[in-house]
Amino acid sequence: MAIILFADDETDFRSAVAGVLRSAGHRVDEASSGEEAATFLRKDVFDVIISDLRMPGGNGIDLLREAASRIPDCILIILTAYGSLETAIEAVRIGAHDYMLKPVNVEALLRKVELLVRHQATLAENRFLRGALETALSPTGFVGGSGAIAELRRLIAKVAPTDSTVLITGETGTGKEVVARSIHQASPRHDRPFVAINCGSIPESLLESELFGHTRGAFTGADRDKRGLFEVAGSGTIFLDEIGEMPLTLQPKVLRALEAREILRVGATTPIPVSARIIAATHRELLQLADQARFRADLYYRLNVFEIAIPPLRSRPEDVKPIAHHLLERHARVMNRPTPSLEPEALMALEQYRWPGNVRELSNVLERALILNEGARIGLEDLPGFLKGALPGVGDDLKQARHAFERVHIKRVIEKHGGDKPRAAEALGIDLSSLYRKLGDADRANGD
Repeated sequence: MAIILFADDETDFRSAVAGVLRSAGHRVDEASSGEEAATFLRKDVFDVIISDLRMPGGNGIDLLREAASRIPDCILIILTAYGSLETAIEAVRIGAHDYMLKPVNVEALLRKVELLVRHQATLAENRFLRGALETALSPTGFVGGSGAIAELRRLIAKVAPTDSTVLITGETGTGKEVVARSIHQASPRHDRPFVAINCGSIPESLLESELFGHTRGAFTGADRDKRGLFEVAGSGTIFLDEIGEMPLTLQPKVLRALEAREILRVGATTPIPVSARIIAATHRELLQLADQARFRADLYYRLNVFEIAIPPLRSRPEDVKPIAHHLLERHARVMNRPTPSLEPEALMALEQYRWPGNVRELSNVLERALILNEGARIGLEDLPGFLKGALPGVGDDLKQARHAFERVHIKRVIEKHGGDKPRAAEALGIDLSSLYRKLGDADRANGD
C-alpha cells in the first residue's frame, strides 16, 4: 500500500482517479487546490504525489518543489493539459518522476504509480542489502550467519520502505533499538530525526510532558512552551522502547497519535498534527498485560501492524563466534589496542553458555576480558567463573573432550529444533541412530 496525495481542481476527474487508486489498495488524500495540497503535505509523509500543473492557490511545480525538499524519496508525477517543453524540463529538474498529458488514462496512471512504488521499494531494499544498515549505531552490526538473522534482515528490508507501524519483541539485550534504528536508516525518512525514549525509565509525572510537550503555565515550573518528542521527531521516526511499561493513563494519547495523527500538549486545547512513524518495542507479552488490564488491547492491535520478533542468543549458538569477534574488535578499537584472538577453550565456553542477558551480556563479558588481559589472546582464565561451568567436565584426554563437546552441541541443536530429534539429526547431517549413540545410553534412557 502506498500513501498518495492527489491534487487536482477537476472534481469528477479527481474522484475517478482516487477511486481507482483506492480500489488497488492505496490510501489517497484528495486536494482541490495548491493551498489544500500544501496543508496535507505539512501534516503527513507521502509515498507518491500526483498533481495537476495549474490549480487555484498555487501550481503543481511549486507543490512538487516543496515535496522534493520535505520528502526526498517521494515519487512525484505532474499532470497537465497545457504541455510545453519548458514545463517538462522544469518538472524533471526538480525531481519529477513522470510528466503526463491530459486526458490521462487512469489505468495507465495506476500501472505507472505501482511500477514506481515497487522501484523505490527495491532501491530501499538494495541499500539494506549493500550493508547500509551496518553503519547504524549498533553493538553487533547484525553480525551472524544463522537463519534467524537472515530472516531478521529480510523482515527489516521489507518493512523499512513502508510507513507501517512496527512492534519489535524480544528479550532484554537482544538489540531491539538496533532493529528500530536499522528500519529508520533504510526508510525514506533516513535523513530525518530518529528519536528514542524508554517508557519505563521516566516517571509518569514527566513522561507525558516528554512525549507530548506542554504549554507555559500548565503546571508548576512550566515557565515556557515545550515541544514533545512527537513534535521533535517531525516526519522522522519515534521509537517507544519498553512500551509495556507505559502508564495506562498515557496510552489513549499514544493511540490518538496513531489513529488521528495528532497530539495534545499538556495544558493545551488545540491539537497539533504529527507525522512521525512510530516503532515500539517490548520484552513483555502485551496481550497478557491486556488480559490483566495493564495494557490497552486496542493500542496493542494498533501497534502490532508488523511484528518483528528477535530470537534470543541461546537459540542461535552459531552466531556467538562471529558476534564475539566483532565485539572484541569494536572494544579493542575504543581502547586503542590491537584486537586479540579467542583461545579455543574460551570460545567453546562462550558458545555453550545460555546468555540470559543476550548480546548485551556477551559484550560486557568481552569488554571485561579485554581490561583484564592486554595480551594477544583471550583465554578461559580471562572469563568470569560462571562461564567455565558452561564447559563439559572432562580431563585432559582428547577423545573424551571431543565426545563431551559433541554431546553438548547435539543437545543445543535438539533444543534449537524444539526437541524434534529427527529434524536435529537431519540438521547435524547424521542419522537418528547415530544421534542417540552420540548422546549415550543414559541420555537415551532418560529421553534427552
